[in-house]
Amino acid sequence: MPQKPHGAYPPLNTLKPVAKDVWIVDGPLIRFGMPWPKMPFPTRMTVIRLSGGGLFIHSPTPLVPELKGQLEDLGAPRWIIGPNRIHYWWIPEWRNAYPEAEIHLAPGIREQAKGRIDFPAHELSAEDGYPWDGALATLPVSGRYMTEVEFFHHASRTLVLTDLIENFEPARLDGFIMRWLTWLGGVQDPHGGMPRDMRMTFSRNREGLKAAVEKMIAWNPERIILAHGRWYMRNGAAELQRAFAWLMK
Repeated sequence: MPQKPHGAYPPLNTLKPVAKDVWIVDGPLIRFGMPWPKMPFPTRMTVIRLSGGGLFIHSPTPLVPELKGQLEDLGAPRWIIGPNRIHYWWIPEWRNAYPEAEIHLAPGIREQAKGRIDFPAHELSAEDGYPWDGALATLPVSGRYMTEVEFFHHASRTLVLTDLIENFEPARLDGFIMRWLTWLGGVQDPHGGMPRDMRMTFSRNREGLKAAVEKMIAWNPERIILAHGRWYMRNGAAELQRAFAWLMK
């Protein structure tokens, strides 16, 4: 459930321009993790307008009326994306609002959702074969626990990640314990990175993860949008090299 607003990135539930045809929407703070302590996670959606005015909706946040009106001024939501198994919660309300939109889900979402996702959807498991090919590159990154699907918008050189990098700002966290946990987990700004527990799930596919990171660096992104914490407005390729220095050695 949403918690205190101070850890989020107001104004919430409103379109914020990032680059030509790219916007973010900062959503509510949620708590996620072990029974105790649960980490406060600010949420973030990315919206990309493709040719013809179709909107690509990545990791949707709540669809409040004001946001719905803003979106429809841009175009029509055509593709609604669940990029990994823990980013799906608000997809049903988007499907109800836009029944003509295609739902695309990363592997594992149906199992994780336990009946919340009970409608037809396309699986995100390949690098191509999608309606957005050409405008967006698609890159599934598979570990033991989950597959996360990354996207690169060629025109704006914007890389869209979900949990592959997290970057929590200490000033937005509640107290010493949360600041210590994010530092211990390797996800504290300005040194955000792949959570240490997530790294462990790639122990048997380290080479696959390395190849994926090398591919993202080769795209030479200018900016990187993250789902949680401060995102990178510039020097995206350098931030990838820094965040994955432990892997690239």
